[in-house]
Amino acid sequence: MPELPEVEVVRRGLEQWVAGRTVAAVEVHHPRAVRRHLEGTEHFVAALTGRTLTAAHRRGKYLWLPLAEPDGAPSGRALVGHLGMSGQLLVEKPSQPDETHLRARFTFTDGGRELRFVDQRTFGGLAVEESAGEDIPPRLAHIAIDPLDASFDEAAFSAALRRRRTEVKRALLDQTLIGGVGNIYADEALWRARLHGARPTDKLTRAQVSDVLDGVRDVLGEALAQGGTSFDSLYVDVNGQSGYFSRFLAVYGQADRPCPRCGTPIRRESFMNRSSYSCPQCQPRPRTSPTRRQRA
Repeated sequence: MPELPEVEVVRRGLEQWVAGRTVAAVEVHHPRAVRRHLEGTEHFVAALTGRTLTAAHRRGKYLWLPLAEPDGAPSGRALVGHLGMSGQLLVEKPSQPDETHLRARFTFTDGGRELRFVDQRTFGGLAVEESAGEDIPPRLAHIAIDPLDASFDEAAFSAALRRRRTEVKRALLDQTLIGGVGNIYADEALWRARLHGARPTDKLTRAQVSDVLDGVRDVLGEALAQGGTSFDSLYVDVNGQSGYFSRFLAVYGQADRPCPRCGTPIRRESFMNRSSYSCPQCQPRPRTSPTRRQRA
């Protein structure tokens, strides 16, 4: 699933190619693409036709584009999108053949490039939702600010993390605690912080929390500079280009390869129906106390 860097790359593309343009028509090719728009497909189309997409914003892994009325006044609504596992928002020439998994098409009054929503697995989706001006739509308000945001409160995050009685990797994936971090970048950040994902959050020192946050910020920033991480053709930017950060991953997807820091083979472990990757030497698994073993 696309994480913060991948979604931010898409947001920047939408800001460049779509913001400021007025929608001429909308085609919905698959109802699942707009299943989050509870009023139905026809209402979705009507809510967008003739409106101007004024800007492109992101909160965590969600995107939203505020809409303006034909007279330029704010409409109080926004187009909200989530890419899911395989969603793509592509800016294409009208002459470009339709993609196999094209789910929705937006054409614009200037007759220029179209915006297409392509989604092989149909886990992503679009909706028009209430949104006051540039404010975040209410449905996204529970998602925490991400660590690259200038308003991110490091002290508040540290205190909240250490109050949690959970494992540190589970906490990093909690979008109500910290936005935008997924499986890939959690593993990479924990490797940089030399902590195993099973470390209890309530046992972390302030220095360890700071190391985790530094690792998260560094890996997200580096991934963003490389256009994100692409393991297959499903993640691309609005121009269909892949990201290159997969070439720089230290542990994620690197099972049995040598750790870049110490040379120990990277281990793969099951985690929440997914996989976790870590270095046994640099990131020793925390010991389970007798009390914890008895409760397990």
